[in-house]
Amino acid sequence: MEELLNISPIHASILVVLLPFVAFLIQAIRGKKSNSGNISLIAITLSTLLSGIFVFAEVWNYLPMHSTYDWFRIGEKTFTIGILLNNLTVLMLFIVCIVALPVHIYSRAYMKGDPGLHRYWMYLSLFCFAMLGLCISKNILVSYIFWELVGFASYLLIGFWFTKESAVQANKKAFLINRIGDLGFLIGIAAVFTSFGTLDLVELFGKEGLIYSEFDKDSGLMTLAGLGFFLGAMAKSAQFPLHIWLPDAMEGPTSVSSLIHAATMVAAGVFLLCTIFPLFNDTVLLLITIIGTITATLAAYFAAGQYDIKRVLAFSTISQLGYMMAAVGIGAWDAALFHLATHAFFKCLLFLCAGAVIHEIAHAKTIAGLDFDPQDLRNMGGLRKYMPKTFVLMSIASLALAGFPLTSGFLSKDAIVIATFEWAFHKGGAYFIVPILLVLVSIITAFYIGRLIFKAFMGESRLPEPAESNIHEAPKQMLYPMYFLAICSLFFVFSINPISYHQAGILSGFSVNYTFKEIHSLHLFIPLTLTATALISWIIGYRWYVLNKYPLNAESGWIKAETNQLGINDFINNTIVKVTLIISRASVWLDKYIVEGLVNSASKGTLYLSKIATLLDRHLVDGFVMAIRNLTIGLSRVAAWWDKHIVDGIVNTIAGLAYYLGHLLRWVQNGRIQNYLGFAFTIVLIGILYLILR
Repeated sequence: MEELLNISPIHASILVVLLPFVAFLIQAIRGKKSNSGNISLIAITLSTLLSGIFVFAEVWNYLPMHSTYDWFRIGEKTFTIGILLNNLTVLMLFIVCIVALPVHIYSRAYMKGDPGLHRYWMYLSLFCFAMLGLCISKNILVSYIFWELVGFASYLLIGFWFTKESAVQANKKAFLINRIGDLGFLIGIAAVFTSFGTLDLVELFGKEGLIYSEFDKDSGLMTLAGLGFFLGAMAKSAQFPLHIWLPDAMEGPTSVSSLIHAATMVAAGVFLLCTIFPLFNDTVLLLITIIGTITATLAAYFAAGQYDIKRVLAFSTISQLGYMMAAVGIGAWDAALFHLATHAFFKCLLFLCAGAVIHEIAHAKTIAGLDFDPQDLRNMGGLRKYMPKTFVLMSIASLALAGFPLTSGFLSKDAIVIATFEWAFHKGGAYFIVPILLVLVSIITAFYIGRLIFKAFMGESRLPEPAESNIHEAPKQMLYPMYFLAICSLFFVFSINPISYHQAGILSGFSVNYTFKEIHSLHLFIPLTLTATALISWIIGYRWYVLNKYPLNAESGWIKAETNQLGINDFINNTIVKVTLIISRASVWLDKYIVEGLVNSASKGTLYLSKIATLLDRHLVDGFVMAIRNLTIGLSRVAAWWDKHIVDGIVNTIAGLAYYLGHLLRWVQNGRIQNYLGFAFTIVLIGILYLILR
């Protein structure tokens, strides 16, 4: 038992990552038999306990740990995989687990009865495995692998209801835009490996993973690396202009939105930038600040004009991520991580509360047999009477988002805004645009989240009467996780001081040397200003949306512009998408009629040439060969006849004559005198006859 309790943080972190993966495999094997979600819930519960007790508690503010294992070898270079546990990685690991657990519990009631429930639990476990693996990876290449797995799992979850065309289009949009960012990530990896010959975070920065290392940060290759990694973070964390996928990603289940698109996946980009922060030079950091500020401002403006309750929260997420990016850009990445942590809880709570509202309205709509959009704020109102607990919980989360005192959001937002003002005073001039815009964003944030609360829970009900009578509080299994997140949205979870972020435990865990000086007066002036403006925004919202003293024309151009997101989606569709489609269709036409025509012409020409070649071969070449053959055969026959009848005839005649002469001579030369005399007499007689007859 003692050995079990003495498990090392390295081994515990491996178990934290592997448990959801084992759950994914078991559910994949069991298929539709695994609908309860018990396997996923047990896995993430164990991961949370291990992460909190054996990893976070053992590493936070203690010596960092790391472990390395050989992976593969190319030439003389060995690539490794490993675990890196420092304050940054164990914080992110714990946040992912502690946010995923209530989402799993909530999902058991929210997703109950869904025909694809077995897929839901399987995808959710896969996502948790990928996100947890990304948190503690020691090698940037391995981080990229988990980065891609996070994107793939998100693709599956966004398009979970794949029978809906909007869900299919949304997950394709998210997947394609994230591929743009992933290309930037790869460029960054290539530039770092070219510069240092390693992708190991400990070799690059030391065990802390965040200390400064001596190298030329202003080189072109380092700028390229920084821009590449930032492009990856822009896509994953939905920064302008790559933000357009996140609002559409709300097509997935609301529980998915709360986990992936509010607390973990979208925060991965900020986490990546904090991990490799020493690589960034001033040029890249300024770009990060500008993009973050633009994103925060535009997304807040868009959120104020949305009517879909989940889209309001989606743009809110984009805006808050812009805050974090701006903090990273000015060098206050510890403040960015602080806001990442606080935002994870209150934004997750906002989504779960929105899910509870949607769940109950959709249920009431089904019972009443009506047809209306359960996510449209214009169909709500007066829900406080029927869902008082949800109203209180969502109000707490909204106060945290707006940055009211006694909430965690008040502390982390002040940390960012104050740091940007101090940075601007250090830089001077046009740099003040950044903190001024962030203050404006804070005011708009308070307004749009107040607008959501007022339109959904206060005033007169706009629900049809048959549906209104069936509205009731969300089930306890959905409320309990929301209670926990509401507690985590209050100040005491992060700091003992309710009005000052300096005592926040997260900030004390990171030693960041700011390039600008602290201005003490801002620590009083900024919180008072933000609180007062937030309060004024809520008062205005209450008068407009509850007391119906709305002074503006809802059909005015600037309100339509914010509802339509300044036409950015239309612009992208009409330019990039349509131009791409035109080029694609032109390419298809060229391929079909030009390339294929040339290929077919060449093919036909080749066919004709082959036929001609066949004819030539058959009638010319074969004819010539046959003629030579016949001539050769004829000559051979003549030679055979000449050899047989002439050459052999002469030889045989000479041989026969010699034979007969020899035979005759043998007959004469037989040793008989009378024969010799008779032969001589015959010769003489022939000679006399010759002389007479001549």
